[in-house]
This record gives sequence, C-alpha cells and structure tokens, in this order.
Amino acid sequence: MATTVTPPPLQGPTAKEKKYDRQLRLWAASGQMALEEAHILLLNDGAGTVGVETLKNLVLPGVGNFTIVDDRPVEEKDLGVNFFLAEESVGRSRAEECCRYLQELNPEVRGNAINQNIGAFVSSKDNLSKYTLILVTAPTSLSTVLKTVASYAWAASIPLLYIHSNGFYSQFSLQLPLEFPIVDTHPDPVSTQDLRLLNPWPELLDFTHTKTHNIQGLSNHEHGHIPYLLILLYFLDVWKSQNNGRYPENYKEKSAFRSMVGNGARKDNSEGGEENFDEAVGAVLKSLNPPSISSGLREVFEADHCQNLTPQSPNFWIIANALQAFHKAYNVLPLPGALPDMKAQSVDYIQLQNIYKSKARQDLADVTQRVRELERQLSKITEVDEKEIEAFCKGAAFVKLIKGSPLRVPEHPKLMDWSDRATYILQELENEESLITIYLSLLAFDDYYENNPAALSSSELSKDAQESEQRKLKWSMTQYTDKAIEELKKSSKLEVDTEAAQERLNNVIMELARGGLAELHNISALTGGMVAQEVIKVLTKQYVPIDNTCVFDGITSKTAVFRV
Repeated sequence: MATTVTPPPLQGPTAKEKKYDRQLRLWAASGQMALEEAHILLLNDGAGTVGVETLKNLVLPGVGNFTIVDDRPVEEKDLGVNFFLAEESVGRSRAEECCRYLQELNPEVRGNAINQNIGAFVSSKDNLSKYTLILVTAPTSLSTVLKTVASYAWAASIPLLYIHSNGFYSQFSLQLPLEFPIVDTHPDPVSTQDLRLLNPWPELLDFTHTKTHNIQGLSNHEHGHIPYLLILLYFLDVWKSQNNGRYPENYKEKSAFRSMVGNGARKDNSEGGEENFDEAVGAVLKSLNPPSISSGLREVFEADHCQNLTPQSPNFWIIANALQAFHKAYNVLPLPGALPDMKAQSVDYIQLQNIYKSKARQDLADVTQRVRELERQLSKITEVDEKEIEAFCKGAAFVKLIKGSPLRVPEHPKLMDWSDRATYILQELENEESLITIYLSLLAFDDYYENNPAALSSSELSKDAQESEQRKLKWSMTQYTDKAIEELKKSSKLEVDTEAAQERLNNVIMELARGGLAELHNISALTGGMVAQEVIKVLTKQYVPIDNTCVFDGITSKTAVFRV
C-alpha cells in the first residue's frame, strides 16, 4: 500500500524578519547582524538632545547595545527639548532617564547608563576599548575629552563622530580609520551589469550559435524574440570577420556597428520593427567596453595591506589579494551573474540566466580556491565565510577604500594646521551660497567654551547676565574667525577678498550667540537622523559615508559636506 508523504509546511518569515522587514531590504541580513553586534558609546555633553535623538534612530532598527555617559541631573529646561524625559525625571540622572525611555522603543536593545563625569571616564582608555563606535556631543572640553577620545579612537581604529546642534545650525564630523574598506556600496543596478560581451566563454558562444546560426530563416516571432545579448554577439562575430578580428573600439566604429545591428531588424512585420533589436542598438555604447577596474578597486589592489598579507590580516584583504590574482590570470573580474530585463521567450531567457549564473559560480569557486590557498599559507585557523567571498565578488567593481583622517580638534587659529585645506576653505568663502561659514563659526564657538568652562556649567541666568554672555560670545567668535581668515590667507598665499564672507560670518555668529548652548528639538531630531544614517553606513560597511564633515543650516534648509 502506497504511503502519502506530507510535504513539510512552508516556512514564513520569522518575527524578527517581520519586525525589521523594510530595513532588511536596504542592508540585508549581514547588515542587520553587524548592527546587532555593535555597541555604541555616547558621551553626552551640552544640552544632550542631539545625542539622544541619534540613539533613538539606532535603537529603532535594532542596534545591539548602547551606553550613555552623562553626569548631569535632569533640569526643567531639558523637558522642552528632550522628549526622552518626563516631569518626574527632574533631579534624576539624565543618563539613566534617557536610557530607560530609549529602551522602551525596542526591548531587544540593551542600554547602559553611566552617571560619571565625561572627562574622568575617558581618562582611562580601558573604558573606551569595548565600543564599536563613539559619539561625542558638543560643546565639551576639547583638551580633556575630545582630544583624548579622538586620539584613542584613531589609534584603535574606532570610528568617531563629533556632533553640534546649536540653535538653527548643526554639524557633525566623522573620523574613520586610516583605511576603511566598503564592499557593498549599493551602486545603481544598471551600472553593475557585467555582460562580458567582449570576453564571452564557450557556453555563451554555443548558445549564441544555436539561436542565431540560421537567423535569416527564423520566423518573425522567433526573430523578434532573440535576446539582445545574442544579437550583439552575433553581429560582433560578423564585424570581426570584416575587420581583421578586431572589435569596434572607438566611438566612430561603435556608431558604425550600431548601424549594422539596427539594419538587421525586420521592418516588414506587423509592428514595423523589432523591440529586441532596439534594445541591442541602445546597449552598444554601454556594453561594448573593454574590461577595466575602477579607481577604487585599483587603490585596494595597490594598498600595502593587500600586497603583504600576514596571519592577522582581516578577511577583506585576504579576499582582495585572491581577487587580484584572479584578475591577473584572466584580465576580468568575477562575473556577478545578473542579467537585465530584455525581450525574449521565457525559455531562452531562463537558459541565458542559467548560463550567466553558472559562470558566476565557476568564477566564485576559482576565487574561493585562491582564498583557501592563502589561508593555508598564512596558517589561518578560521576560514573566510563563502558568503563573504561571494559578496565581494559580486560587488568587486564598486569596492571603495576610504582614507580616513584624524578629527580636526578646534584650537586657536595660529595653532590650527590649515596647510592642506586653506585654499579649499578660502575658495568656499568666496561662494556666497557656501555653508563653510557655519563650520568656521562653530570652531570659534568651541574655542570660546574651551576657554570659558564656567559658561558650560552655569545654570539659569538673569536677563542681564544672558545679554552679557551673548556679547562676550559674539566678540570672541568674531575675533576667532577674523584671525582664522588671516591664517588661511597666510597658509594658502592667496589674496582673496573676504569682506562679503565676513559679513555672512557675522550673521552666523549673531545666531549662534543668540542661541548660546540651547538646542532646538526639531533641528536636533533631524540632525540625529542624519548622524544615525552615517553610523549605520559605518557599522554595516554598506553605502558610502560622508567625507568628512556635514553642515546643516536650518534657516535655509540646506546641507553641505566638506572635506576639512
């Protein structure tokens, strides 16, 4: 008697996959895992709102751990700008209260609060070693906090963000390690298609011959459904037979080849033309390019870490070395295996897909074998995961190696090293639309509070005291920016008329002096979202983070990124 085997039930998405569905579409399971393994440190100084808003946007997508270091008690003025505090929070630890309310957003995230002076906390480097990324909010002590943290983070290759939110202005600077590689840069899908038409392999040529050897004898239906890739390969063979075995190389030859392809279309059918031939004509210029590697990948191949592997080399550099060997052997990168949409019969399109996917698997196996050989030579105990190798092979053409630089800690203009950016900043100052004035003004803002630490800890001031503080702040910032422009001119040796720029600087200074240490919740919330976006890019090593300072003007609703 025959028995009926019941098929196993279909597995639907897990609870976590349902919860994080939309973001998994952005950075996939590998990105989510990196996020969940991260531990973020927030050194929350100043009004403290922008730092908490940043954490909010990291807690919601499921960052693994966060720690807030903040020794300030909650004051009544905090309630109007920090939505992660309640009336009963007044008088309690600001770190503990914010931590408690943040965790309510996502119980899966673990939060920690340290009610300790930030300067004392960072004085012990052991306190910083366990964190994946560090956030510092301004204004803070430049000498005891920012310099200490920036120096340690640079030496330990820990990413660091320094964040301002003052009145209608905000800014954040990202310090990345000296070499920060990104494999999955998420380029435009159209640009990632590698069809290898100038380097076809036997299986692809055999399929092309099968479908096109009797191209003139095909019915109109069959002729109108030849995949455009096969059309191009067919006419490339014709072109080579007429041009001493050469492919079309320059624009003139490609234009002539495009005309050849277009003339191959049948016009006497019911449609008056053929869509597949139109696709082939449109693909000539972008598909018939000799194999080459991007400047980003070339930079990776030429890096010392790629050339000289050690047993301690990260997986990235081992795969890069193997990929370089693959490229030297075949003069192409591994085939990604993806095909664009095209007019074709379903059976032909599926067969063509299988040919490309099979070749992609062969290339992946070749690179994997090279990785395993390197692991053997280096006596590596743990193998590189094949999924990691596969991701590298698929995105190889768009790998990017970001060169990080140390954070520019604000100092007196005469002590700042302007040499490598003086000309750039002066050119930006000549542009009346540039937001570089906010950057310079915030340098002056930090310098003032570094030299007037009592102003950081002052509580509620009388109206006269507030006006006096604003005048001192405005005068100090004006002096700073004037001296900064002098030093920029000396360093660049450029004679630039900065009168109009100084007027724009004065407008920014007046707004910063008016706002003082105050944060506006909407500006801090928006800035926190932007900072969190950059944090996620860094943690997941996907997409390309800013390089290296982003400025936001809430008055004109403009943003700008500067490499300063």
